Amino acid sequence: MSGGGLLVAGTTSDAGKSVVTAGICRWLVRQGVKVAPFKAQNMSLNSFVTREGAEIGRAQAMQAQACRVEPTALMNPVLLKPGGDRSSQVVLMGRPVGEMSARGYHGGRQESLLGTVLDCLERLRSEYDAVICEGAGSPAEINLRRTDIVNMGIARGARLPVLVVGDIDRGGVFASFFGTVALLSPEDQELVAGFLVNKFRGDVSLLEPGLEMLHGLTGRRSYGVLPFRHGLGIDEEDGLRVSLRGAVRESTVAAPAGEEVLRVAVCAVPLMSNFTDVDALAAEPGVVVRFVDRPDELADADLVVVPGTRGTVKALRWLRERGLADALVRRAAEGRPLLGICGGFQLLGEHIEDDVESRAGHVDGLDVLPVRVRFARGKTLARPVGEALGERVEGYEIHHGVADVLGGEAFLDGCRVDAAWGTHWHGALESDGFRRAFLRAVADRAGRRFVPAPDTSFAALREEQLDRLGDLIEQHADTDALWRLIESGAPRGLPFIPPGAPA
Repeated sequence: MSGGGLLVAGTTSDAGKSVVTAGICRWLVRQGVKVAPFKAQNMSLNSFVTREGAEIGRAQAMQAQACRVEPTALMNPVLLKPGGDRSSQVVLMGRPVGEMSARGYHGGRQESLLGTVLDCLERLRSEYDAVICEGAGSPAEINLRRTDIVNMGIARGARLPVLVVGDIDRGGVFASFFGTVALLSPEDQELVAGFLVNKFRGDVSLLEPGLEMLHGLTGRRSYGVLPFRHGLGIDEEDGLRVSLRGAVRESTVAAPAGEEVLRVAVCAVPLMSNFTDVDALAAEPGVVVRFVDRPDELADADLVVVPGTRGTVKALRWLRERGLADALVRRAAEGRPLLGICGGFQLLGEHIEDDVESRAGHVDGLDVLPVRVRFARGKTLARPVGEALGERVEGYEIHHGVADVLGGEAFLDGCRVDAAWGTHWHGALESDGFRRAFLRAVADRAGRRFVPAPDTSFAALREEQLDRLGDLIEQHADTDALWRLIESGAPRGLPFIPPGAPA
């Protein structure tokens, strides 16, 4: 017998679907429910490698953590990684299967994947008491409905009740709720059970008359009003809102353990991927992290990070156009701390041979590290474990570039020269002992009287954040009604709201 299920949809992108899904997952698991997350199709440059070596969206990996289960490819069967020029790499069941334009994907490929994603969902529902699914964008994108496999397509295929989340902080939430339902076909509308207001500020009693009127207009109830809370995002799908960094920055008021703070500048390269790597740096009291795009913003930085990117050659060109490349080279020559991660590591090398990602052929790198990179058609997906600076380190790798390290001091399968470090490993800074040792080395080279706090646990901060999401659902949503929805499906007899979807 299949377990219960729910699709969390949104009136818009960034309405809070990922956060609400994670919060429902954490609330359920605390009630003793065996629960799993699911997102049929994700578009993101922030990804993660599961233990079986599959690449999935980081949001689904964090939702799995909210469920206290290991993430698997079943939880995110289709991942689209934008690469510019209106094309994306298609990752199917954790493995890349090729590049495709948006027109090509929505023109037929996406629709053909509906069977695959429904099979994955059914397998999860056979193993878990409940599966909480996350939609993408809005279910009312009428131009894409025919080929949809992530919103109403999956809801119809699996008979899932749908909860629509709206961000009231943006304004127009009542119109968005009503319009979302009214632009769906009668068959789709049958599954839309009701609404959840997100990011409300103020007195809920002032909102209640509007919710009652919305109920009268649509026949659909509200399942709760979640108050605005700073820093409640989990690993983001896109944008520059570094979720855990925000949470730690806003919730931690402790002064630095040493006499001075440590300033970290992150180059905001194009197609930036896994920028969540720097969350762990900002988890440390006294570490200030900011994203930069001008060379003068590097001047007072104690550490500069060049993060991962889906377009190494494009990022290299961008750094040169903005004068950041020269600033990075000068910085390395002066012995000032610099860290390159994945694509950022590659562009710090001597040269790149790329006939795969950019098809640019031979491209000179910044020549900061003695590394030569060749792009392979196969993608490296791994969960390495090693040691650096005398500490155990865990990470994960997602890259086409193969690095030939020709010198320097060994560093996490990459290398170090003076105060410049480079590695393909994402997530290494989440290892607490290594992060503290690295920050001590940075502070020493930067001449800062900064001392890492001895007890900062990144894993504990993550758990604390996920518990806050669970608290939000438990305290501000109608959890009894939510459970009935998950267990029994959408209420029968929900009225049709005209005009419905166009033919």
